Amino acid sequence: MDAMPYLLMITGPHPGEVWEVHPPKVILGRHPECAIPIEAADASRHHAQILAVGDDCFLEDLHSTNGTFLNERPIRGRQKIGDGDRIRISNLVFEFHGGCPAGAPASAGRGSSSTPCVLVDDEGPITGAVVLSQRSAAQNKDTDRSELSLQSELKALLQITQSLRNSLMLDAILPQILDALFLIFPAVDRGFIVLQEEDGALVPRWTKIREGDTPEKIQISRTIVAQVMEAQRAILSADAAYDPRFKNSDSLAVGPIHSLMCAPLVDSEGHSFGVLQVDATERTNRCQEEDLEVLLAVAIQASIAIENARLHEKSLQQRAVERDLELADRIQRRFLPQHPPELPGYRFFHYYRPAGHVGGDFYDYVFLPNGHLMVFVADVTGHGLAAAMLTAKLAAEIRYRLLVASRPAEVMRQLNTCLCRDLPEDHFVTMLAIDLTPATGETILVNAGHMLPLLRTGAGEVREIGMGEAGLPLGVADNTDYQETRLSLAPGGTLLLYTDGINEATNAAGQVYGREQLRKQVEAACGNAEEIAEHVLADVWHFVEVCVVKDDMCLVCLGRN
Repeated sequence: MDAMPYLLMITGPHPGEVWEVHPPKVILGRHPECAIPIEAADASRHHAQILAVGDDCFLEDLHSTNGTFLNERPIRGRQKIGDGDRIRISNLVFEFHGGCPAGAPASAGRGSSSTPCVLVDDEGPITGAVVLSQRSAAQNKDTDRSELSLQSELKALLQITQSLRNSLMLDAILPQILDALFLIFPAVDRGFIVLQEEDGALVPRWTKIREGDTPEKIQISRTIVAQVMEAQRAILSADAAYDPRFKNSDSLAVGPIHSLMCAPLVDSEGHSFGVLQVDATERTNRCQEEDLEVLLAVAIQASIAIENARLHEKSLQQRAVERDLELADRIQRRFLPQHPPELPGYRFFHYYRPAGHVGGDFYDYVFLPNGHLMVFVADVTGHGLAAAMLTAKLAAEIRYRLLVASRPAEVMRQLNTCLCRDLPEDHFVTMLAIDLTPATGETILVNAGHMLPLLRTGAGEVREIGMGEAGLPLGVADNTDYQETRLSLAPGGTLLLYTDGINEATNAAGQVYGREQLRKQVEAACGNAEEIAEHVLADVWHFVEVCVVKDDMCLVCLGRN
């Protein structure tokens, strides 16, 4: 191969990092000996390899657990890869490059995203003589230009388009833009791309310098950059070192710059987000006015490519977040019971639906050594990832407290003490705990600020229970004691426990489902616990219709045959 192929990390712990693909092969994986490390828990120790065969490279999955993806398609066997192809392992994305961009001589220069380069504030505003040429994007489109100028512009656009056609990642596009500029403008010695970050800061994102001595520090005039962006006009100074316009620019004092061009980068909404700048340090290598027209044409094309790359990277980041949330959802559901308990003489039903990928509602069944069954339903403030993390802690704490406490009220007291210490400020948990003695139906209920459960008797009467004994939510006040409500679940009786996502469900008219409607549906239903619960849920979803659910929903129903 004429040039060493390499992988550029696009998404992962070290975006922009480059790994060369040395013949005959390199291995990617979690093992420390792998040439290209994959820092992902779900990657295999030896996950995939890239083989260099003659002038071609091939990607091969090494029987990994979760697969290797080429351009978002899982690969089978050995598959040829080309310039710009994207390789994904877990949530890490690499872009493959066969070497230097096509047509670029090896000695054209060197570029880096980390070359010491800073923006400096000049002393005083830019004033004085007008530069040799200024040109806006609109002017560049509308002005009649010479045939030679148009030919040069067309050649530049073809060059930049060819360089960028296979790239969608910013750290791959930026060096290719400067590589193309160095081929288009043989006179320039340095090139810079300055971009505006989301917080408004201007950052030199990539530089390129022709072969030769590199100064210890490269300075770019913040004043020039700011004015070009504000006016959205490209500027040319035939001899910037002596141009009165830049006489106060400290950045030009570090090595005389005898020719400078700077063009704005403008997005599709007409907002400036950076500049392209090239300069020459030799008096014999001066940029001409037609060069400014070409640079502006390149800047327009580069603006489109950079904006698309930024949108693509945001899309990749969003997809990575969504994959993480989907994984979190699967993990959270593993904390919850997969099946209702099998208890002779009783029927159980549970339903759980988070408002997002993950939620803050929780339910659990725990059989105790004495034969009793503990049933828990809880609601952590808020929903989403933070609430889901708190439910994971709650699940672990419940299991531990059941080992050291014998009564439901004591379990609740200990949980409250723990959560008062560990919960963030303004966070709390509402929870119901039920201790069921299967042989007799005797039931002990403890309520920590939760929705009152509904008891339906065998005769069909429905009422809320435990109002007088309900205590504060967990995590609100330490040293809180909780009271127990005792009842007997007779044959044919049913207990329905739920979170406020059920009774506070809202329809398109802004109406709330309400506790009274819930009570009426429990009363109107017939059959066992499962049939009653399904009747209630069907009525809730009929009420909501097409509205988006804004809160987590959880319902647990247990009935004695």
